[in-house]
Amino acid sequence: MIQATRHRYIINDPAILSGEPIVEGPRTPVRAIVELWRQGESAESIPAQLPHLTLAQVFDALSYYSDHHTEMNAAIERNRIPEELVDPLIIS
Repeated sequence: MIQATRHRYIINDPAILSGEPIVEGPRTPVRAIVELWRQGESAESIPAQLPHLTLAQVFDALSYYSDHHTEMNAAIERNRIPEELVDPLIIS
């Protein structure tokens, strides 16, 4: 069952990414947006990299992150690829 959140564009659906918060419609994980932002992308530039998202959806995802940063940071860590599995040519 889809669970609405207090955020206009963010939902939790147990059938999608085990219920991880996503942007409704394009099903983009909130953590994907947060990772770009934490890497230095401005909120305004994220739709250029993820053109299926609107600026309103990006801001709502970042607002969700602000309200649930502990939960979201744990999700980001769970999904991080260990450095020893990353090809060194990609990191350089």
